[in-house]
Amino acid sequence: MDDVKNEAPGNAAKDPDDWTTGDEAMTGAQASYLKTLCEEAGEEFDDSLSKAEASKRIDALQEKTGRGS
Repeated sequence: MDDVKNEAPGNAAKDPDDWTTGDEAMTGAQASYLKTLCEEAGEEFDDSLSKAEASKRIDALQEKTGRGS
């Protein structure tokens, strides 16, 4: 039996640059997690990021802090 998850990528796998709502302000959940990652990485939090920008920043900071492993 085929695994449906492998057939079509979900939104989580979609490039943030391709999100239809990527230009909107980041969500509250993104802001909260991003603040935490910024604190751990010793970097400044930017509250003006869009959803797509915040997603990319989160990915970068997860890599830097080891949280994304």
